[in-house]
Amino acid sequence: MTSEENDFIRRKQISLRGLPEIDSVKEVINGFNRHLHYTCAKDRNVATNKDFYFALANTIMDKLVGKWIRTQQSYHKQNVKRVYYLSLEFMMGRTLSNTMINLMLEGACDEALYQLGLDIEDLESEEPDAGLGNGGLGRLAACFLDSLATLGYPAYGYGIRYEYGLFNQAISNCNQIEKPDGWLTYGNPWEKARPEYTIPVKFYGRTQTIGGKVEWVDYKTVVAMPYDSPIPGYRNNTVNTMRLWSAKSPNDFDLSYFNHGNYIDAVLERNIAENISRVLYPNDNFFEGKELRLKQEYFMVAATLVDILRRFKVNKTTVYTTNEELYSDFPEKVAIQLNDTHPSLAVPELMRIFVDEEGLSWIMRGIYVTLRLRTQTTRFYLKPWRDGRCRCWSTFYLDTWRLCT
Repeated sequence: MTSEENDFIRRKQISLRGLPEIDSVKEVINGFNRHLHYTCAKDRNVATNKDFYFALANTIMDKLVGKWIRTQQSYHKQNVKRVYYLSLEFMMGRTLSNTMINLMLEGACDEALYQLGLDIEDLESEEPDAGLGNGGLGRLAACFLDSLATLGYPAYGYGIRYEYGLFNQAISNCNQIEKPDGWLTYGNPWEKARPEYTIPVKFYGRTQTIGGKVEWVDYKTVVAMPYDSPIPGYRNNTVNTMRLWSAKSPNDFDLSYFNHGNYIDAVLERNIAENISRVLYPNDNFFEGKELRLKQEYFMVAATLVDILRRFKVNKTTVYTTNEELYSDFPEKVAIQLNDTHPSLAVPELMRIFVDEEGLSWIMRGIYVTLRLRTQTTRFYLKPWRDGRCRCWSTFYLDTWRLCT
């Protein structure tokens, strides 16, 4: 018998993650078998390691959802101040092992799978890395979300649900070949679609004054579909939310084009809209790539700000006569953190929403928003001048100012 075979047998015989309670092991086994049969619709004779991974992931998700719901109920009941972290990247890593550790389930899961004749390391290797980040920037965002949940801060992460992530690398004839990273091919058991919170995002068009109010007209609409993933804190009862936006077309399919044999144009509008959330960091060496990157940044920012304002209004129980009264405590309830300059369009977009959509006056005192760009604080507010005129006073990074103007 080789040393590798000895190591494999030893790993099968010894639970390396402690001696769990018998009841928790039984619960894991029962949940695992239930999800294997009723969620995956398979039995042990035909199931693969991928099916076993999904059964285990859904079993752990059952333990997670209760804490997730109770956390959000607590935030709503206490009407706490929330921090919103906006980032184009979230390098979260593999969720299975991290969630087991945070929920103190690693020992029970290891023992349960041992009793079922399975190796937990084989199942962990079945999970693909989430294609949501590239390097340090994405890892920083992921660490922030983990830390905020562990410390019990009411926090939400916002980003884009990339269909293909960055790329998979292959070498052919001493040259690098980039292939799509299809991390969502088999689905993601850790996310929950929220179609009831879809948000229309406007692109292109022009503005015109109608009845004394500036209106955005002749625009094209892309629908932002949110997908929520739980972010558990380390061995506490806090489970925060990471909400990722997926771009959808309001008109998925044109039957008239299809019936006339124009099959490409029948789905052209859908393909153009979904390109926004197709790939992380599309090549911007040409104009179309630069335009797509800008659309990605605005898409994420616009959908996120509308969602933030929706949640802010939901917690209001008093009937206000004016929007100035409604938003008077906005800075005490909302903090927005920008990860690098990619979400910097949040600054002018929030100003546009306040003035054009919500009808707030430039002369209004006390309304300001604090945003953080990495380590530097950016604060802008509406400052009235002595002669009655109003200007927006702001300080932030020079490159952000150039991008926003």
